[in-house]
Amino acid sequence: MDSGFVVELIGYLGSAMIVISLTRTSLLKLRLFGLVGAAFFVAYSLIIKAYPIAVVNVVIVGIHLFFLRDLLSKKTEFFTTLEVRADSRILAYFLEFNREDIHTYREDYVYEPREDQVRVFILRDLVPAGLLIGRPCADHAFEVELDYVVPRYRDFRVAEFLYSDRSGVFTDPQCERVWSFPGTSTNIDYLNRMGFEPDTDADGNAIFVKDLQPALP
Repeated sequence: MDSGFVVELIGYLGSAMIVISLTRTSLLKLRLFGLVGAAFFVAYSLIIKAYPIAVVNVVIVGIHLFFLRDLLSKKTEFFTTLEVRADSRILAYFLEFNREDIHTYREDYVYEPREDQVRVFILRDLVPAGLLIGRPCADHAFEVELDYVVPRYRDFRVAEFLYSDRSGVFTDPQCERVWSFPGTSTNIDYLNRMGFEPDTDADGNAIFVKDLQPALP
């Protein structure tokens, strides 16, 4: 393989990693991709003997490592839930503010309050990081109408807390499984990541179902 091609490939890979890092909503992923990209540029700069560029990227590697250490060693975060009323002004403002982003997951979603509905904010260090809207159904099931996490907190920790027995959302009444309509391809990717399995309901509609772990006694 031509050595010149290998050198160019290293440069292109570094550029690709930097671009990918800028598209990440998760700070952890941004730092990881940025670190890899800067490392590629260190190697590329040394090979072509562009030492000033190499020095700059060594500094960038150090910066990424510093913040990665801070992210990975961060104190234990506090998660809890806050149930709100159907006419909550905070709920209305949250839905309106995030409406366009919500539609990338549920393109036709419109909030319709119902008497049997559950509306729960998931708080991360007391910051509203996510919102669950749904309702308990027959046979110990729970229909998820909306499961939304704001971009800043999309590292799946909010969802992992929500679907664990620690959240308490699905314990009163006790639910053995949750289900959701597919939504967009982005939402399907999220459902797959969270352990939902494709299925059909009694009317033959496509749904995704997740079995919940029983709460510890």
